[in-house]
Amino acid sequence: MKKITATISLALCMLALPALAQEKIKFQLDWRFEGPSAFFLVAKSKGYFAEEKLDVTIDAGSGSANAVNRVASGTYDMGFADMAALMEFSANNPTAPSKPLAVMMVYNDTPAAILALKKSGIKTPADLICKKLGSPVFDAGRRAYPVFAKANKLDPAKSPFTSMDPPLRETMLLRGDVDAITGFTFTSLLNLNARGVKDEDVVMLQYPNYGVKLYGNAIIVSDAFAKQKPEVVKAFLRAFAKAAKDVMANPEAAVKAIKERDGLIDEKLELRRLKMAIADAVATPNARAEGFGQVSPSRLALMASQVSDAYATKNRVDPKVVWNDSYLPSKAELTVFPK
Repeated sequence: MKKITATISLALCMLALPALAQEKIKFQLDWRFEGPSAFFLVAKSKGYFAEEKLDVTIDAGSGSANAVNRVASGTYDMGFADMAALMEFSANNPTAPSKPLAVMMVYNDTPAAILALKKSGIKTPADLICKKLGSPVFDAGRRAYPVFAKANKLDPAKSPFTSMDPPLRETMLLRGDVDAITGFTFTSLLNLNARGVKDEDVVMLQYPNYGVKLYGNAIIVSDAFAKQKPEVVKAFLRAFAKAAKDVMANPEAAVKAIKERDGLIDEKLELRRLKMAIADAVATPNARAEGFGQVSPSRLALMASQVSDAYATKNRVDPKVVWNDSYLPSKAELTVFPK
């Protein structure tokens, strides 16, 4: 009888024990909950983060520069940001107590592009000479325009920029206030569509198609967090890679995860945005050649030099300071592209 009582008591004690604690991670997106955010939201909704014993909070963002700053300040542990914005912060803040670093490349090719209406007569980079360009001051395509100009033998000074808030970018193009705009392909083209412009009436000069080899967005992490909790960072990237494989295999299902987070999204629109992001930035020929999540050292070094010049950073960008691939999952786990 005493043995039975002891067994029951032990069982009750086991039930009273708290569940295994999950490591909390605050994650900052670069932008709103739109198509590309499915890569992260699927990892959460399918329980891939939970399987790695992670409790991940994913918040919408307001631009890559802000995402970098928030990770640097410690407000967020990890984030998603444009590699150029990360390089700029690193080179301009060499003594910052905490500098973010990129640990997984997601947009192997920058989705930056120059968009114009076909009726403008703009067909090639050379047609931008003496034309008025427009974009928000923080736009990745605008910041990298000197790189685009150099690759296409243009004088940046001959194509002045007009600044505006993001919601006015496409409207000002339609009104004729500017001749062309810079923006991400899957953002500006869809914004023009929403204003009644058909794809065939838009000219889109995608940076990678015109000699620009810049990387786009990467997963970033506070260097202090990475040093203190390397296994947590590795676990996050494993879960993300698993989700990325699902998203690219079935974008239609992936959009449901965005709808769960923001019930007001237009699923059809965000599905198209997600498919464009995959085609233009994620599953590109360069990405397939270099491997998902990875970079080419020589290409990264070239980008570091180009960003140093185009962004006029206080110090030259050191690619070894902004990139660390030691947290990446195994080659098998990074095999995520559809065949």
